[in-house]
Amino acid sequence: MPELPEVETVRRGLASRLQSFVIHDVEVLRDRAVASPGGPQALRLGLQRQKVGEWRRRGKYLMAQLHDPETGNGNGIWGVHLRMTGQFQWHPTQTEPCRHTRVRLWNHQGHELRFVDMRSFGEMWFVPENVPVDSVITGLQRLGPEPFSDSFNAAYLQQKLKGSNRSIKAALLDQAVVAGAGNIYADESLFASGIAPHRKAGELNLSELERLCTSLVHVLEISIGAGGTTFSDFRDLEGVNGNYGGQASVYRRTGQPCLVCGKPIERNRLGGRSTHWCSVCQS
Repeated sequence: MPELPEVETVRRGLASRLQSFVIHDVEVLRDRAVASPGGPQALRLGLQRQKVGEWRRRGKYLMAQLHDPETGNGNGIWGVHLRMTGQFQWHPTQTEPCRHTRVRLWNHQGHELRFVDMRSFGEMWFVPENVPVDSVITGLQRLGPEPFSDSFNAAYLQQKLKGSNRSIKAALLDQAVVAGAGNIYADESLFASGIAPHRKAGELNLSELERLCTSLVHVLEISIGAGGTTFSDFRDLEGVNGNYGGQASVYRRTGQPCLVCGKPIERNRLGGRSTHWCSVCQS
């Protein structure tokens, strides 16, 4: 599943590619791709004849402000969640869609933005103007702070995780604790902070949590700069996946020597997720 760096990479690509993009036509090829009230018909009516404005990211959700192309007035929000395998593709010329194409959007020039999703878990929403966005995209209500925000810090984590017996790895995957982190960057940030993934979240002291916050932000910044990871089905608008995989310290390096101490990287299942770590460097 795309995590924060991949979703941020997509956001930047959409923001760049869709400048002055006015949606002329919309085709929904799979009804379940639309999660908002009214289904595909409401999505089409909501998006057609709208100019796509600023894109923002919240956790793993993407949202674009829609505007009337003549007056500039706001006309609602277009929301997207890529889920496991969703991706956008940009087609400046007419091409036949693949069988995994779920939604197609064109401007007057015939340029196409295509949403392709092999597993069909990705979702889209149209939120009318003056309707609270989180009343339609209800998953937003459950999100914790962004890793880059001032509210994400060691004191917050200590209070949030107080008394918790679950592993710190499981806590990092909880979107209500921190928005956007996932399996890859949880493993990488725990390694960078020297914390074993199976440690009980409620037992970490303030100093350890400070290291973890700093490490998570640093790892995410590096991955965003690399355009995301090579480890998943993720692709940007041009069909390219990221370069972070070549910089990973533990993720998918099972049996290879630790880059710090040389001990083989271990892998086990923790909370139902594959977990990679060094038993010497992480305690």
